[in-house]
Amino acid sequence: MKVLVIGGGAREHALCRSLSLDPDVNALYCAPGNAGIAEVAELRPVDALDGAAVARLASELGADLVVVGPEAPLVAGICDAVRAAGIPVFGPSAEAAQLEGSKAFAKDVMAAAGVPTARSYVCTTPEEVDAALDAFGAPYVVKDDGLAAGKGVVVTEDRAAARAHALGCDRVVIEEYLDGPEVSLFAITDGVTVLPLQPAQDFKRALDGDEGPNTGGMGAYSPLPWADPKLVDEVMETVLQPTVDELRHRGTPFSGLLYAGLAITSRGVRVIEFNARFGDPETQVVLARLRTPLASVLLNSANGTLDAEPPLRWREDAAVTVVIASHNYPETPRTGDPIEGLAEVAAEDGPDAYVLHAGTRLEGDAVVSAGGRVLSVTATGSDLAQAREKAYKAVARIRLDGSQHRTDIAAKAAEGR
Repeated sequence: MKVLVIGGGAREHALCRSLSLDPDVNALYCAPGNAGIAEVAELRPVDALDGAAVARLASELGADLVVVGPEAPLVAGICDAVRAAGIPVFGPSAEAAQLEGSKAFAKDVMAAAGVPTARSYVCTTPEEVDAALDAFGAPYVVKDDGLAAGKGVVVTEDRAAARAHALGCDRVVIEEYLDGPEVSLFAITDGVTVLPLQPAQDFKRALDGDEGPNTGGMGAYSPLPWADPKLVDEVMETVLQPTVDELRHRGTPFSGLLYAGLAITSRGVRVIEFNARFGDPETQVVLARLRTPLASVLLNSANGTLDAEPPLRWREDAAVTVVIASHNYPETPRTGDPIEGLAEVAAEDGPDAYVLHAGTRLEGDAVVSAGGRVLSVTATGSDLAQAREKAYKAVARIRLDGSQHRTDIAAKAAEGR
């Protein structure tokens, strides 16, 4: 199988790493990719938002499967263009991707499907914003209706800050605050059959102790030793299958990766948000634990034959990933700094610990930072404590001027808290 992956972050590096280890994959391409992905896939230039260009590249390469990683190309309709060219593609149509592209659309789907979620108001005027903030009170949860690269959500006790964020958006969803721990659960679907993956937990805040601003994610771990063993079955029954069924009934079937961000509240499971693609950094730990070869699962999703896929097989190992971010992230990050220590991790810590590139590029022979989140250092171990130890041992080998990372990823879970 020849596979083309679209994107260039740590999520795509994790996907390419898994696909490169799949015996069914004999040619792997990534467009545009990054410095790390270049070690496992052949890179090609492409405008990931240009459907015709992506379809043309896939045709030229003779790709048997296209895997679209990031949300912006999905919402832009890249999968529609590839499908129209007769090439199997893993990812939803532009219409179905509105599940992530518009939080208001997602709320409407959930209401129709009976999916439990936070009460909310969609606001477009200052008067509506004020009424919604008054209705729910603090802590305030304010979400930009559109795509915002993981930074469109503000959760704050400060009404003025909540109001300012709301007024800076064209359309905003203001909702009640959901208490309890958060869980990410991915499911692969072909629009009918839904195949859940293992749950993970990520860390959105920039600083230790869940302090600081929201980010795209500073780390993740899987499995969740504290979670109810029946959690996946419950979410399948109350969230994932009803959502997929509702979209199909609307004539906009969703195929690809459906991501449910969940709060385990005192009143039960509630959906915080849906994404239409693999989450970053949770993908890094979920795929580290997946034993089933990835390509056939994604192809069955693309071809509508997921019911033929046997149950997924998982490693018993735990996985932890720690994000190394550039100076000043999540504000305007500094880029162009050289990254050292990558060869040391490969030589000293592999195969249990490895580095996935998020925002990097090559300058000559040197790897330099090229984004806010620069690297995801991922490790597996017999339990979370061992995986954590291996991940942070590898993190300590990386040298990037002004970089930052959290030191408490999976710490509580590893201690049984």
